[in-house]
Amino acid sequence: MFEKLRVVWQIPELRKKILLTLFLLGVYRVGFQISLPIVDTEKIQQFQQSQGGLNGMLQQVAILSASKLNDITIFGLGIMPYISASIIFQLLGSVIPSLEALQKEGEAGRKKINEYTRYATVFLCLIQSWFFVTSFANSQGLVSAEFVNSATGNMYLGWTVVSVLTMTAGTIFLMWLGEQIDEYGIGNGISLLIMAGILAQMPYAGLELYQISSLTLGDAAKLDPPRLMLLAAMFIGVVVGTVFITLGQRRITMQSAKHQRGRRVVGGGKSYLPLKVNQAGVMPIIFASSLLMFPGLFLQQLDPMVQGWDDGFWKSLFSGLAGAFNQQSFFYNLLFLVLIYFFCYFWTAITFNPKDMSENLKNFGSFIPGYRPGKRTADYLEKVMFRITYVGAGFLALIAIIPSLIVTGLNVPWGIAMFYGGTSLLIAVSVAFDLVQKIDSHLVMRNYKGLLE
Repeated sequence: MFEKLRVVWQIPELRKKILLTLFLLGVYRVGFQISLPIVDTEKIQQFQQSQGGLNGMLQQVAILSASKLNDITIFGLGIMPYISASIIFQLLGSVIPSLEALQKEGEAGRKKINEYTRYATVFLCLIQSWFFVTSFANSQGLVSAEFVNSATGNMYLGWTVVSVLTMTAGTIFLMWLGEQIDEYGIGNGISLLIMAGILAQMPYAGLELYQISSLTLGDAAKLDPPRLMLLAAMFIGVVVGTVFITLGQRRITMQSAKHQRGRRVVGGGKSYLPLKVNQAGVMPIIFASSLLMFPGLFLQQLDPMVQGWDDGFWKSLFSGLAGAFNQQSFFYNLLFLVLIYFFCYFWTAITFNPKDMSENLKNFGSFIPGYRPGKRTADYLEKVMFRITYVGAGFLALIAIIPSLIVTGLNVPWGIAMFYGGTSLLIAVSVAFDLVQKIDSHLVMRNYKGLLE
């Protein structure tokens, strides 16, 4: 392994790409340490120490979007607006004919859609940062007194505009960093930014795990060796399962038609059409988590008002709803699994078009044995994808509920469970594996053995 790493550093072009990528990721992490001038540092620290509620929601959002809203830094929004804009145009491409035509134009169409995505990102940044600064920072009392109008209790308009523009510029800069990594570095820039945000939080979770661990058997207050071994086994299992499901394919046999060129007959060989088992990636978990995040938060914000009610029936009904949307409740996890399956099929239907794939096979003179080109081939591909998506959705559902199982079964804090046994680990392993594959392609192109060989 060390010999392979040495070979990687011996290739000048690959070495420059890796160093540039690491430098840009370092710039990305530095920006998270620069707070907006309006915030009160002591109040921010007190807010971050609170458990659950709004702080818990912001921590969960940070895992999925490379943001850090509970710190109110210049990169506080992360790349969440850009991800949202990309998803919006991905969905619109399936319902608006003009966007669908642009997607089929190749590189020129992709550049045009990227341009529209950037404009949409700026628009979303302005809205989200304005809402965040005015509704969150000011209402939670996190703004320093000198920036607040004592008569109205609101921030001065000038400082509000400065904060909004600063956070918008920070997100646009992160978007630019991701594009520079795509162009001059190695790996997918946006995915690497998300992975860097996840990995930056893992040492804190590891320190917390060390503090609650104990080498004494039967210590109920701390994690004893059997539970630590079980936690380590689940960690390894998630990593192995993620690699397995990422590489998992359903290979469909294809037959190429024979062509006569001069006196020679060419073609006619067999090949395979690979269909990914997990076609949707981590998008279903992101959608389901985001959708279930807001009901619980809304109910928590209403709790102080409800406690003052005299009617016992409505109070008990509200308490039941609040308990149902708790992350460790059976109802929450059941609804989470249902939404993951729904979004798996939904996202696969958006990104996988069996009709276009059937037409491409027909145009290249290939066909699937036993199925006529055209509609029958498209129906067969759709049927196969429907079946394998069920398996991919089941894996994602298992990964998604592992944190809840760890919290309830092993008595582990939620922050540790999220980072060492769930969505964060799935994203980090998937992105890291994609990065290794890109490095392998550079090595194989220069007649070296890949890192995975």
